[in-house]
Amino acid sequence: MINLFTFNSFADSSMESSNLKHEKAVVLSVIEGEGDVGFGETLQIVKLKVLSGKYKDQVFETKNYLDPNNTVFAMPVEKGTKVVVVIGIDEDEFLVHIEDYYRQDYINYIFILFCICVLIFGKLKGVKTLISLFATMALVFKFMIPYILNGGSPILSAILVCSVSTIITMLLISGFSHKSLCAILGTIGGVIVAGGLAFFVGSQIKLTGLSSEEANILIYLRQGLVFDFKELLFAGILLGALGAVMDVSMSVASTIEEVKRIKDDISMKELFKSGINVGRDIMGTMSNTLILAYTGSSLSLLLIFSELETSMTKIMNLDIIATEIIRSLTGSIGLIMTIPITAFLAAYFYSKKASK
Repeated sequence: MINLFTFNSFADSSMESSNLKHEKAVVLSVIEGEGDVGFGETLQIVKLKVLSGKYKDQVFETKNYLDPNNTVFAMPVEKGTKVVVVIGIDEDEFLVHIEDYYRQDYINYIFILFCICVLIFGKLKGVKTLISLFATMALVFKFMIPYILNGGSPILSAILVCSVSTIITMLLISGFSHKSLCAILGTIGGVIVAGGLAFFVGSQIKLTGLSSEEANILIYLRQGLVFDFKELLFAGILLGALGAVMDVSMSVASTIEEVKRIKDDISMKELFKSGINVGRDIMGTMSNTLILAYTGSSLSLLLIFSELETSMTKIMNLDIIATEIIRSLTGSIGLIMTIPITAFLAAYFYSKKASK
């Protein structure tokens, strides 16, 4: 954010953010500036054509400053490069700035490829899978985020989203059946275990929820709104664990249903044992999935600590590291506890009634 607003074209504080438009554009030509323009920067004179919005098809010329010592924010462009530009008007003068590369096309392509793969291999269940995915996204973006921004409880909204998403997904995939009921109850139970444990341990070790840059930005983003960052942290843990827990509960419930279908006279104890055996196999890979996912998100930070030869005591007690450890371990514990919960419920229902 600091980098964006230090450019000359947006140095005037009178520019209102509501007057700024973010649009897609393509570079028509680039003229490399001669010599150094100060602080080691080089200059590109860029002519570009806007491809979207109010200023579509209009051509603008702007300056693109490049700092060879700051490769994170430097964005060299060439003819044909698609970019995101910020367009504003100050005293009847257009001010145009290249903000970032335009990446949405390939994001759309890979999402379309994902949908095709789901439909080809899943057929009708693939359609239901996509519907459940869109429903979950709608719950997060249309309910949870606005609710939190309006002062609502992050944990309450996360519990509601997890519960409704689980019910929608399970009913779409398996319909109204004992399997769906057991998977739903097992998922909700596992998520509650993960969230409750994270809340308790996080409170004991005084996690702040402010370990990420994004959380710090939220402090200043909206005046008059006070976020409960601890609740926000635990809400994120609930959502992060939901997918893996849902997968485990459905796998265990499906296994017990299949065993019951093949051997109708099997006892509850044998059904429970079958579910536990399958759950043990799933447990190893799914726990690795959660832990590796959270470790991967902190990989750059771990490399920094390693290079600086930071002591293990300091690393383990940093808020950001403790947060990721608690996130991964409580999520994995919730996943593990989902197995006996689902296995017991499925064994009970299928031992009492004929499977559907």
